[in-house]
Amino acid sequence: MTKEKLIVICGPTGVGKTALSLDLAQKFSGEVVNGDSMQVYRHLDIGTAKISPEERGSIPHHLFDLREVHESYSVADFKRDATEVITKIHERGHLPLLVGGTGLYLEALLYDFDLGSEVAEHPAFREAMAGYADQYGALALHQKLQTVDPKAAEAIHPNNQRRVIRALEVCQFSSGKFSDQKQSRHQDSPYDLLIIALVRDRQKLYEQINQRVLEMVDQGLLEEAKWLYQQDLPPDAQSMKAIAYKELFPYLSGQESLEAGIQRLQKNTRHYAKRQLTWIRHRLPAAQTYDLVDDPQATDYQRLVEEVKRFLKT
Repeated sequence: MTKEKLIVICGPTGVGKTALSLDLAQKFSGEVVNGDSMQVYRHLDIGTAKISPEERGSIPHHLFDLREVHESYSVADFKRDATEVITKIHERGHLPLLVGGTGLYLEALLYDFDLGSEVAEHPAFREAMAGYADQYGALALHQKLQTVDPKAAEAIHPNNQRRVIRALEVCQFSSGKFSDQKQSRHQDSPYDLLIIALVRDRQKLYEQINQRVLEMVDQGLLEEAKWLYQQDLPPDAQSMKAIAYKELFPYLSGQESLEAGIQRLQKNTRHYAKRQLTWIRHRLPAAQTYDLVDDPQATDYQRLVEEVKRFLKT
């Protein structure tokens, strides 16, 4: 059976993923599929760098603005929705371009594993663990995971309470560990893949991130963060974990200056970009890297377009 072709455009923030997706979609009759876990939320536009309807033009875009901020959107949800969308794009005779994004989401789709989603949710257990975290703190909850699954604890940040609780849930109600299931991905993808990783000189990338944060503030990020803050969501709500918002909550609550919040946002975005690059290097070894920003002769761009043409002919 012939595998469906899928082009993946990944890389840290600010390297030109959106612009490239539009360019390739125009050149090769493509449709864009969102692979970012935060761009599924309505109203979170500036902070997530979501492409605007005006920028999209006539190019179809999928899996944007699917949820309200109080709703969750799991890896399993994304995998199901993206699989269906990609198949329909092929049925129309078009090329799917997956743009992201979030490592867990992409990996679950590209290599067909589900991070323990076969283990059912247990609301009472989750409520008990959330209560434990409220009473003793996020680090104490994380220590529970460290005890039963050190590998999972190493991979999951203590502040990601929702993920910590899910890992504990899998350990509690299955015969294995969360980390065992996380690693049980298929070596072969269900898709015929071309993975394009956009990169940039690290120092230049960090400088661009710092500037981009300031531009986001000018575009209205504070108003967007204030709106989210006023929704009075629980701290472990998925939308509350988006970089660009939570860094500004201390300012909005009067605990610190705006300057301190902006500096934290710049720092966290730089760290996130570094983690994205590390994830690509370790988890997507087949990715082909291109620098489309610091490429005055456009040689990387020309090389990329030729590679796409070659890929589509095979």
